[in-house]
Amino acid sequence: MALRIWASSTANALKISSASKPHLTSAFSLSRCFSTVLDGLKYASSHEWVKHEGSVATIGISDHAQDHLGEVVFVDLPEPNGQASKGSSFGAVESVKATSDIYSPISGEIVEVNSKLTETPGLINTSPYEDGWLIKIKPSNPSELDSLLDPKEYTKHCDEEDASH
Repeated sequence: MALRIWASSTANALKISSASKPHLTSAFSLSRCFSTVLDGLKYASSHEWVKHEGSVATIGISDHAQDHLGEVVFVDLPEPNGQASKGSSFGAVESVKATSDIYSPISGEIVEVNSKLTETPGLINTSPYEDGWLIKIKPSNPSELDSLLDPKEYTKHCDEEDASH
């Protein structure tokens, strides 16, 4: 894990690209300096992703975000049956580098919380789009999804953000 974090940080600094991560099962993905952006998801500029399926939306943090955080050591998540409001913090992720708030990209009722993260917070690093999801919500205003970034827009956002640092 430490080697992967070091390699990713070095690649970002040198602007080196790599092939897509083979363990991801999406039909399409964009790879940017060891960080993967998946097709079929929507992204917030604050680096959360949303996968909307039926009446439920799954929310997590992007591969780009977990890469910048470093090794995740603790996750603070809300209780089920609470409410998430677009743009408001619903939890926090603590890494060896810092603690960061997690913001909800859409509003709705929290119907499930990923309890695996209590015991294994590193799932956010090893599987940000699969096993490392954070919460599932029933959107109260599905049209909020329209204001989120598609994969190409999110990739451009990350590139611009990285260039400004």
